[in-house]
Amino acid sequence: MELSIRLAELQKRTIEHREVLLTEEAAKTALVMPFLQSLGYDVFNPSEVVPEFTADVGTKKGEKVDYAICAGGKVSILIECKPSSVQLNVNHAGQLFRYFSVTDARLAVLTNGVVYQFYSDIERPNKMDDKPFFTFTMDAIKPADIRTLEKFTKAAFDIDKIVQEAGSLKTQSLIRLELEKEFAEPSDEFVRMMAQRVHGGRLTPAIKDGFAKLLAPAIAALIRDFVNERLSSALKASSPVEDLPLGADDDPSDGDGIVTTQEEISGFHIIQAIASRLVDPKRVIVRDAKSYCAILLDDNNRKTIARMHFNGITTKYLGMFAGKTRRGICYPT
Repeated sequence: MELSIRLAELQKRTIEHREVLLTEEAAKTALVMPFLQSLGYDVFNPSEVVPEFTADVGTKKGEKVDYAICAGGKVSILIECKPSSVQLNVNHAGQLFRYFSVTDARLAVLTNGVVYQFYSDIERPNKMDDKPFFTFTMDAIKPADIRTLEKFTKAAFDIDKIVQEAGSLKTQSLIRLELEKEFAEPSDEFVRMMAQRVHGGRLTPAIKDGFAKLLAPAIAALIRDFVNERLSSALKASSPVEDLPLGADDDPSDGDGIVTTQEEISGFHIIQAIASRLVDPKRVIVRDAKSYCAILLDDNNRKTIARMHFNGITTKYLGMFAGKTRRGICYPT
């Protein structure tokens, strides 16, 4: 089974149960151990995944790290777990810092079962960095996260390559954070730089303030245009209706009078694109009917995502289903 599929299954479990996993042991059993299994490690082999790993450090005797992953008889990854309800911070990594310098490990993971922070010794050899070089959130996995996690699987694990790439990942992460700050609230330096490129004359305080007010909306509009362009390109390149992932009850040739319109096809692809953040888009199925067009998960009418009521002459509605009660919420289009 591919890593992406295993992570998708674990993501579903995380979203459904994270609120009840209030203890460290619950998070470890329900989330962390399955995550290690998804990476290909045998959590029931004590020579491969060592629970409650102990290595006395100075005057600290009997302290434990929750897990140590071993390869060739040597510790390769240290893992410290916290309850799912805890917001991770560097203060939770005390044992990892101490153990990092007295074991062979070059990687350490701090997690609450939902957020995973990966550390190494990029800045100083044999001393764990204060900041993670890679962080991902289980309930919001991005395609780039899966590509990075592939490197941590048992089959592909190469510590030298990982540590070599860790520096680049850390730099990219820091750049992303700074860009997010600039996009949300542009700094004086960024405002000045952009104003000097656009404005030919002297940069007065009034002109600078004007640019500061315009930058954030301009950046937001640019991002929206990029997203819309990508989505429009995807829709234009979409398969014709006969190649859509139809439900089991659908057959375009059965002469039942049901016609899947271009508007419904476009709506389906938009919903499929949104759902792809959480599930494999191939699991999102369209099942058309005379009165509405249903979007289902796994071709199961008990897992309705939305219903498009686009056949009306005057008013059109999009029905969304939320919660275990399958409550319908209609939005006019």
